[in-house]
Amino acid sequence: MSVLIPIGLAVVVGLFTYLMSASQTKRTLAAQSNPLRNPALEAHFAKLAHALDLKRLHVNVYEIDPINGLAAPDGQIYITRGFLKKFLSGEVTAAEISSVIAHELGHVALGHTKRRMIDFSGQNAVRTALAVTLNRFIPFVGPWIANMAVNMIAAGMSRKDEFEADAYATALMIKAGLGAAPQKSLFAKLDQLTGNGGATPAWFLSHPKTKDRIKAIEANEKRWTGTAS
Repeated sequence: MSVLIPIGLAVVVGLFTYLMSASQTKRTLAAQSNPLRNPALEAHFAKLAHALDLKRLHVNVYEIDPINGLAAPDGQIYITRGFLKKFLSGEVTAAEISSVIAHELGHVALGHTKRRMIDFSGQNAVRTALAVTLNRFIPFVGPWIANMAVNMIAAGMSRKDEFEADAYATALMIKAGLGAAPQKSLFAKLDQLTGNGGATPAWFLSHPKTKDRIKAIEANEKRWTGTAS
C-alpha cells in the first residue's frame, strides 16, 4: 500500500506536467508561427490533400532555425523556418518537404500526439515504482538505474512511432503520386543537414537510425507497389 501512494502521485504529476507542457507548446507555436505561403510547396501539398479527400492542408512555419517538422498536440502541422530556408536555397526539394508534412500527418492520424499524454504518465509511474523498489536493495544508485531504464523504454516507444509515421507517409506519398523516392532522398541527406550524425547508442535514440528508416521505407514501397525506386 505504501508503494501505491507514490505511484499514484507519479501518475497525477506526470499527467499534470504533460498538460502544462502541451499548453505551453501551443502558446509558443501560436506566438512564433505564421501560415506557410509558397506556391511551389502549396501545389505539392494540394496533392497530399487530394489523396486525403481534404480541400486544403494548413501548414505553418515555426520561426526557429533548427531543421524540423512537428505535429502539435492540437493536430496543427509545422515546419521550421530553418527547413524552409533549405528549400529556398535549393538544398531540399518541394517533394522532400511534402514527405515531412506527410510524416507529421501520420503522427496526427495515428494518434501519436494524444497517446504521448498516456505514455508520459505511465512512464512517470514506472520510474517511481522502479526507483522505490531498487532503492531498497541498492540505495542511491537505484533511482539512477530506474531513470535510465525508463528513458530506454521511452526511446523505444518513440522509435516505434517514427517507423509508423514513416509508413503512413510512404503510403500517402504513393497515393498522392509523389512516390517514396523524395522521402528516401531526404533521409539520405538529413544527417548532413541537421548535423545529427553522432554516435549516440541506438537504444537511447528517440528516432531510428537513418539507414534503418530508409530500409523500412523500401520494404513498404516494394510491398505496396511491387518495386522500390
